[in-house]
Amino acid sequence: MDTAPLVPIDPRERGYKYRRILLKLSGEALMGDKAFGIDPRIIGHIAREVAILHHDGVEVAIVVGGGNLFRGVAMSASGMDRSSADYMGMLATVMNSLALQDGLEKVGIKTRVQSAIAMDEVAEPFIRRRAVRHLEKGRVVIFAAGTGNPYFTTDTAASLRAAEINADVILKATKVDGVYDSDPMKNPDATKYDQVSFKDVLNLELKVMDATAISLCKDTDIPIIVFDLSRPGNIEKVARGEPIGTLVTGEVSHHGKGR
Repeated sequence: MDTAPLVPIDPRERGYKYRRILLKLSGEALMGDKAFGIDPRIIGHIAREVAILHHDGVEVAIVVGGGNLFRGVAMSASGMDRSSADYMGMLATVMNSLALQDGLEKVGIKTRVQSAIAMDEVAEPFIRRRAVRHLEKGRVVIFAAGTGNPYFTTDTAASLRAAEINADVILKATKVDGVYDSDPMKNPDATKYDQVSFKDVLNLELKVMDATAISLCKDTDIPIIVFDLSRPGNIEKVARGEPIGTLVTGEVSHHGKGR
């Protein structure tokens, strides 16, 4: 029978800064070097990284996008009804969530997928209290199907779920090592922020999350850390509070520009 440990591990006693995290993964991150679909090697990499945190008692919830399989916004721009396109995108996130679940369970981690769209044969319905209880019992919870509503991104879903489960932080895993004042792929002189406020993210239109997601994190005072997923060990380093990536938080005394 799957029960909680008699004496739960406090990850802070093992050097972690955060006890409960929400890991936000883009669908594109699951592609690896592929142009489409899911790279099993990336799934395995994420599973092994999450397993380290899980072993040390960190409670982990995950929200994953679906852009590697279907992009609702792009299809809407091509003439498809926006609501229909967004619902199809939500279904793509369910497929990604099931792939992550399989990868995590292959490394011995008990998981639950909770979907915002009812599909009882493959996932539980999203129920906040049940999700929190799963986390308390040492299970990784994967939130699928976004918010269950069209016109909302999975970034907004991540902010919403983080608030609902009282997460300490959102870890946004990306292909770049933080937030820059311009696109580092196009501008070699782009400057990286070590720390930036929610207000500056909105005012400067920095590419972190959409405005709705940022505003929700600002209102609920949940910090966001943007970091490079591809570097081995980065998820653990961020969870331990090491200065990896860019911290997005409340008011800061300066823009916190680094290199």
